[in-house]
Amino acid sequence: MAAGTDDIRQIAALAKLSFSDDELGTLTGEMKTILDYMAHLSRVTLDGVEPAFSLLRRDNVFREDRVGEMLTPDDALTNAPDRNGDLFRVPAFLPED
Repeated sequence: MAAGTDDIRQIAALAKLSFSDDELGTLTGEMKTILDYMAHLSRVTLDGVEPAFSLLRRDNVFREDRVGEMLTPDDALTNAPDRNGDLFRVPAFLPED
């Protein structure tokens, strides 16, 4: 899968980021390198390799669940770019089928 400048521009728009044309060129090249590497990894044969649950040898850490201080709706929505009363307002995202 190749990522072009238009793909990077669309991803940036979804993330609400803006880039100059020079930055878009750099990001397009970097994304191509990442996608090429992922394609290379997908061709690696893993027959006979046991899946690893975790690379770190660590026991599960459990803690008691306790009710703590609750946020008020105003505190929770302080940094929301758009809100509707006590709710986050987000743009609709529907697949183009």
